[in-house]
Amino acid sequence: MLWIGKVFIVTGTLLILQSAWSLFDGFRFLGLIRRRMSGPRGAETPSVAIAIPCKGVDAGFDANVDAFLNQDYLDYHVVFSVATTTDPAYQKLRARLDTPAASGVIRKPRVTLVVAGIAEGRGEKVNNLLHGVEAVGQAAKVLVFADIDATPSPDWLGALVARLADPQITVSTGFRWYLPGKGFVSQLRAAWDTSIATMMGERDHNFAWGGSMAIRAADFRQLGIVERYWANTVSDDYAMTRAVREAGGKIAFEPRCLVASREESGLREFLRWSTRQIIITRVYAAHLWKLGLAASLIYCGTFMLGLAVLALPDATAHQRVAVGATLFIVLVLGAGKGFIRSLVAREVFPGEIGGGASCYWLLSPVVPWIMLGNFVVAGFTRRIEWRGTEYELVSQDQVRVIRKSVG
Repeated sequence: MLWIGKVFIVTGTLLILQSAWSLFDGFRFLGLIRRRMSGPRGAETPSVAIAIPCKGVDAGFDANVDAFLNQDYLDYHVVFSVATTTDPAYQKLRARLDTPAASGVIRKPRVTLVVAGIAEGRGEKVNNLLHGVEAVGQAAKVLVFADIDATPSPDWLGALVARLADPQITVSTGFRWYLPGKGFVSQLRAAWDTSIATMMGERDHNFAWGGSMAIRAADFRQLGIVERYWANTVSDDYAMTRAVREAGGKIAFEPRCLVASREESGLREFLRWSTRQIIITRVYAAHLWKLGLAASLIYCGTFMLGLAVLALPDATAHQRVAVGATLFIVLVLGAGKGFIRSLVAREVFPGEIGGGASCYWLLSPVVPWIMLGNFVVAGFTRRIEWRGTEYELVSQDQVRVIRKSVG
């Protein structure tokens, strides 16, 4: 009892302090959201090209295409890129772009559909992006990168580009925000992923997110993104982040550029998806993986120690009350952070969140246990699967394609 109690006191104190700081940081994030959402967007409207890699057709595909083609922006070029003409996304886009009136959408931007071919030595998504950028040429002043499985708001593009009016900012970025669906796993995914989204803010250690990021074309070329950072990688955004940091640049987070995602899936698919995110983090940002693993171990370890103390027959009533109070405080602080995320969802996506926002705080005690499993598995493998293609992430600059998926 003695050693367990002493260890619990140490880890419990650390966990309460960490949870309290996280809650405080959540209030700062909410404040940032409210300031940016209520302020002016900015007047800068340079010519822009958006590169959007596609593979397969997910739920909401047509609506997302509509959203990208109907941005509140004067001069922009959208480049959709796929690996092969047999990809269902190619067939869908080809039919859509050939007959735009069928959906009742007035297409304002110039639109290009690129077939990138099969990737060798890098991820298919990155290969699609590289060929998309090649198709843009030299006309665009700003390059924007987006994911087809998220829905941007009408002023997403303008808000993303406007931040680059500040010459100190190299990359402006948003992030994915999962909205809860009807199923439990969809709600669990929302609680899991938004715990990462709220790490962004007004700070020096922001990271670029590939589904919503913008960079000046001149800076993109000067940093050597194509030749040095994207040539042999599966992670467009971690590679971009690395390039900016090595050059001493700045990544600015823009709350207006949070993009909504909603997905129903089974538990196995969710766990594979979440573990893939952490494996990529381990390879391309090992320090974040170590910090995340340590935080998850402290959280889960403290709860295991606490339950062990409560189960010991020789534990006194005072000790049981102290342990129970500690664990209760941690749960309340975590739920408080989750409640802040529900407020963010309601303010950024009004009318879309419905009654499911409670999942952000109700499921907050489950997320660290899922995270711990993700982090532990990531410590033993460097293999990931993305849409049927399996990769081994040898290093930041070397990828081995284990198994390919065509079409």
